[in-house]
Amino acid sequence: MAKKRKQPQPRPKKVENEGLTLSDVLGDDILEKLKAAKKVLSAAEDVKEEERQAQIIRERKEREKNKSFEELLNEFGDVGSKF
Repeated sequence: MAKKRKQPQPRPKKVENEGLTLSDVLGDDILEKLKAAKKVLSAAEDVKEEERQAQIIRERKEREKNKSFEELLNEFGDVGSKF
């Protein structure tokens, strides 16, 4: 039986765009628009995170405010009187 020879795989051609940057390909105006959009999205994410943190704090305070005497006693213990 004859062995099959492997066909040599064609090598990918080198891309001549190695020296190009994103600004070269897209153009300056589009790049500026992308940067501005990134800033807007980043600012929106920061605002959302601050609102989330404030909501967590409000919920914690509300839970603390609504605790019953029994829950407070269990949490802090029966230390006795100050006398």
